[in-house]
Amino acid sequence: MGKSHDGGIDGVIFEDRLGLSKIYIQAKRYDPKNTIGRQILQSFVGAMQDVQKGVFITTSTFTKEAITYAENQQQKSLKLINGDLLADLMITYGIGLEKIKTYTVYKLNEDYFE
Repeated sequence: MGKSHDGGIDGVIFEDRLGLSKIYIQAKRYDPKNTIGRQILQSFVGAMQDVQKGVFITTSTFTKEAITYAENQQQKSLKLINGDLLADLMITYGIGLEKIKTYTVYKLNEDYFE
């Protein structure tokens, strides 16, 4: 998956070893000014077919209409990850990052001086 004409699905997460429960992934690398609208989410939901869970990741943001559409989904469970949340998750879990320098913070041990 992940090629053009992929039906809107860029990846699959198997929640169990047998693959009975899946989460579909769609990722868009967009300029921050190019937002993800409702129509793009609707295409993703249409591509999900019988899969009930989906994660849509973008380096930009979602329009208010897109967010409302995802929140009001009755049939599917959608998680939207915008560029800010994506950066936070990458930092939290150390994904796609290279450690350059580590700092040590010291606290004075007052018992040492007694």
